[in-house]
Amino acid sequence: MPSIGWLEILIIVSIAIIVVGPKDFPFMLKKIGSWIGSAKRYIRDVQGQVSDLTNETLSADIEEKPKSENQKKNKDE
Repeated sequence: MPSIGWLEILIIVSIAIIVVGPKDFPFMLKKIGSWIGSAKRYIRDVQGQVSDLTNETLSADIEEKPKSENQKKNKDE
């Protein structure tokens, strides 16, 4: 994964200030920050749902094993 150094960040910020303008630059940063926050919340929610689904599946598998083992024992007897 490529890393971004301080020089690259300085160049990006300088170009952004020139393109957007120094007056609107703070508003742009705030907007980008809110987008990143929304994306992080969405990803966290999806990860939580996948985790819950996995936990439900595992607990269902654990509950089924004793039942199937008991049925096997009863058949053997």
